Amino acid sequence: MGLINQFKTGLARSKSGFMGRLGGLFSAGEIDDDFYEELEEILVSGDVGVQTSIKLVDRLREKVKESRIREREEAKNLLLELIIEIMQPGEPATEPDQKPYVILLVGVNGSGKTTSAAKLAGLYRRDNHQVILVAGDTFRAAAIEQLEIWAERAGVDLIKTQAGSDSSALFFDAMNAARSRDVDVVIGDTAGRLHSRYNLMEELNKIHRVIGRNTPGAPHQVLLVVDATTGQNAVAQARSFNQSLPVDGLILTKLDGTARGGIVINIQDELGIPVRYVGTGEKIEDLAPFNPKDFARALLEI
Repeated sequence: MGLINQFKTGLARSKSGFMGRLGGLFSAGEIDDDFYEELEEILVSGDVGVQTSIKLVDRLREKVKESRIREREEAKNLLLELIIEIMQPGEPATEPDQKPYVILLVGVNGSGKTTSAAKLAGLYRRDNHQVILVAGDTFRAAAIEQLEIWAERAGVDLIKTQAGSDSSALFFDAMNAARSRDVDVVIGDTAGRLHSRYNLMEELNKIHRVIGRNTPGAPHQVLLVVDATTGQNAVAQARSFNQSLPVDGLILTKLDGTARGGIVINIQDELGIPVRYVGTGEKIEDLAPFNPKDFARALLEI
């Protein structure tokens, strides 16, 4: 199933919510002040964010005036263009061109880091890269066990240690193992951190430094895993993590119809951090590279 179909299948489950209201607004009628007011309210309620919603509506007014259109249906494609413009990710994510290519996943507890790490490993594995996963959440035995199961599903090797061990030392050993095995990609899971806890963020910085000392230039990507259903709290998480670590991109999880979708637009507009991957389900293959155009089309049902 293509990415746009995955989005539509999941997001269609909330027809009575964000998408349903957008569809109803653009279904028929002439453009008037009430149209713009309702559009702004729908965008805010869909987690697009107040400032981003105002920006979109103001720009849409300008576009409508320039295009001299009167019908609401005709304005839909103009809004599509504006949303895509906000969500353009800039430079694409780099492909592995050195060994080992290291990706570190970070985020708060419950965001879906562990499953996302395995899904990402599966994505690279299906692209014929040799991958190892690192069970860096050494605080919880359950997290290690969970990643073992998912690593098997992804068909990749797992580097782990006993619960309670030093996660920085584990990553140091994992980098050495990756070189000895001639591995293409290393994907590291980490323990969940409350973005407001300074000492926990410092531990994450230590892992980052240890990887860099062992393998200059690594980690090559730091991906923040964010649960789309947390709404505006996801923006706060992204902002805090980006202040502590050089976050290169986001993995947005649980975008499967339970989320309102607009948070994708909000994060990229406010923080300029591109969404790199989205999770749209519970299966190993339910992670896909993010495409702004496909997402916007699914959101507006175009």
